Amino acid sequence: MRKWQHIDAENSWTMFKVISEFVEGFEKMNNVGPCVSIFGSARTKPNHDFYQLTVQMAKRLTEEGYGVISGGGPGIMEAANKGARESNGVSVGLNIELPFEASHNPYIDNDKNLNFRYFFVRKVMFVKYAQAFVAMPGGFGTLDELFEVLTLIQTGTIKKVPVVLMGSSFWNGIKSWIQDEMLENNGNVSAKDMDLIPVVDDPEEVINIIHNFYDVDNIGELTPNYGL
Repeated sequence: MRKWQHIDAENSWTMFKVISEFVEGFEKMNNVGPCVSIFGSARTKPNHDFYQLTVQMAKRLTEEGYGVISGGGPGIMEAANKGARESNGVSVGLNIELPFEASHNPYIDNDKNLNFRYFFVRKVMFVKYAQAFVAMPGGFGTLDELFEVLTLIQTGTIKKVPVVLMGSSFWNGIKSWIQDEMLENNGNVSAKDMDLIPVVDDPEEVINIIHNFYDVDNIGELTPNYGL
């Protein structure tokens, strides 16, 4: 009996810790304004083409008035925050506590540097406060984040927002596999689902996709994804 009482108490404390992460996240993120979440590998080095491309893209996004949300770590995440910082834009970092990764990168705004213990809480912040998503090349974590967003859009759980895959040399193979295996050979997705994942190589294409999607005179009118 005592064993189960201990488990119940532990579960209760876990619930409170989860709630506290949500509360802190909502309080810090509610006023960030229109943002684009950028996903990508923590392992990409600063001299890599994809790192430099991410910096360039983040600069252009902030020049257009969008803030940038990243996972807060090194690699592509650092590049995203660096580009935002260099253009004096909003630079948000959603850090996750991992034993094998360094702490947050130095390009995050001090008041927008959040730390999470739970991946699912962090994902809510990624999705709820983004008006668009850009997926750079990455690993399992990047694919996890990308396909969760696509699933939420596909199922109508959140309102539809632009999702852009940047880097055709990386993404074309995955998109072709989805087309051939998931759509044509097995019918696991519909033809219209393929429209959710445009592949581009130029930051200007990202800007155009986002601007063409939203029909507002002022991007400040855009709101968080309250479907979550």
